[in-house]
Amino acid sequence: MGELRPLGDDLNDASRALAQALRELFESLHLSVRRYAARRRLDPGTVSRYLNGTRLPPWQVISDLFTDVAEHRGTAVTIEAIELVRSLYGSAVDAASSPKHAVEILEQQLADADHVSRRSSVRGDVLGDALLDRTQRIADLETRLNQLEADRIAEQKRADELAQAHPDVSGLIWERNALQLEVERLGAALQEAQAQRAAAEGRCDLLERQLEAVEQDTEAVLPTGPQGMPKILIVDDQPDNLLAMTAVLATLEQELVTVSSGREALKALLDHDDFAVIIMDVQMPEMDGYETCAHIKRRSRTRDVPIIFLTAMGAGSEHSARGYAAGAVDYISKPFDPWALRAKVAVFTSIYLERHSQ
Repeated sequence: MGELRPLGDDLNDASRALAQALRELFESLHLSVRRYAARRRLDPGTVSRYLNGTRLPPWQVISDLFTDVAEHRGTAVTIEAIELVRSLYGSAVDAASSPKHAVEILEQQLADADHVSRRSSVRGDVLGDALLDRTQRIADLETRLNQLEADRIAEQKRADELAQAHPDVSGLIWERNALQLEVERLGAALQEAQAQRAAAEGRCDLLERQLEAVEQDTEAVLPTGPQGMPKILIVDDQPDNLLAMTAVLATLEQELVTVSSGREALKALLDHDDFAVIIMDVQMPEMDGYETCAHIKRRSRTRDVPIIFLTAMGAGSEHSARGYAAGAVDYISKPFDPWALRAKVAVFTSIYLERHSQ
């Protein structure tokens, strides 16, 4: 993993041109792939794929490479060189993106949501059966205790005499109380499983609409009518990411409000009340996406605005689960697919317009 791997087979022209430019920059550092990956706390295999063109790096990785090259040379990288690589990067992103690729991304998300729904449904069935069993056992114990109480009343004996006559009363009461505590725990777990299933089913519905939006013309999913188009709030601390998302979403002809921090996002939500969706980077300094999302969800005025998390940490189940737990309704990985992002925004915009036309 120390040396550069050859350029990947079957690369399109744009990906090949970008990879060659990045390789020239990297080779000027005179470092092994493994050593550079350790310096930047990246996986060596991932860095190798970035440099052989088989995986498109986030722009931040390229920006870091410019910084390292400038430090090594002792002179800043020229604006012309940066703009050239930026142009190559844009072409590579466009070449890598297609409706087919977006469909693959959304179908994988749909499969993940369906898996969560089915798993939660099975868990709910198991918990429901256990809850029914404990409830029936409590009812049986209550019947037995009521019979003992009836005996006490009939015989008019004191409680201590009853305990002597029926030494199992205290044990029955303890068992009943323990079962009641277990019923409470099972009931809470069942509610959680039902909520998870409902949320997963909701995501499935959204993803099916997003797939339809990709398969059709994205703009065609937006309702037509006299109502004004709602805004889109984009939150990212990297100016290049803001520019990229602005360029991708410009075709939807909606007003884009861009901010570079969680605090600015909260202020924008105070200044405007017609956002259809928020696209928020997870990794931001001071107040990250999770914390910002929590603040938004605590405000009655903004808690219903859907939030899409944009993350460079991958689309693994652990990351998406944390995002959903924080209050996001969707997520997309960097480098993002333009078609998938437009489809998600178009669907949430359509839902906003449907709700406000009623």
